[in-house]
Amino acid sequence: MSRELTRRLLQLYAGLALYGVSSAVLVRAGLGLEPWGVLHQGLAERTGLTIGVVSIIVGAVVLLLWIPIRQRPGLGTVSNVVVIGVAMDGTLALLPGVHGLAGQIPLMLAGIVLNGAATGLYIAARFGPGPRDGLMTGLHRVTGRSIRLVRTAIEVAVVATGFALGGSLGAGTVVYALAIGPLAQFFLRVFAVPAPEIGSTVVAGRTRDRAIIPR
Repeated sequence: MSRELTRRLLQLYAGLALYGVSSAVLVRAGLGLEPWGVLHQGLAERTGLTIGVVSIIVGAVVLLLWIPIRQRPGLGTVSNVVVIGVAMDGTLALLPGVHGLAGQIPLMLAGIVLNGAATGLYIAARFGPGPRDGLMTGLHRVTGRSIRLVRTAIEVAVVATGFALGGSLGAGTVVYALAIGPLAQFFLRVFAVPAPEIGSTVVAGRTRDRAIIPR
């Protein structure tokens, strides 16, 4: 196994695990979750399943939606479905909740920054987008609508559904929406693995639109 492939695999699984950790941190902060987290939490409240298990189920369902839009999953796509949910439940089992804004705000900010770093790690590894990212880019290709419009439509629908089911919507959701794009783009450049054929870090430039929606 080449050094480059080893690095990419390490980045992929470190990024996915860190994404699950960051999502759990946002849950414990209690100030609002990322858009898909709102849906996962709402479904968990309704079904009695853990939020990590719900994340896995939703990821698998979204992956099935790739079939009619002819998206092809990669190793990172399939791994995304499982690893994030497992890491999230494991972290929630170990991380206690906090009370009071003095603890909640720093925890929320830490979760958002970790989420941006996780996004940069796993996308820069170039093993395929996550199920939710692939749904966005696939709909963009099929419908001809802009990435921004497709992203907004998906996230509004996800947040509204999750909130109606009892998911946590708050200041953290707004801060996440504003910060995750710049954070993901920054960490894409930090963790970029040069493509063999060009030997550059152009991956950050090529994946800008995809980077703003992790998972």
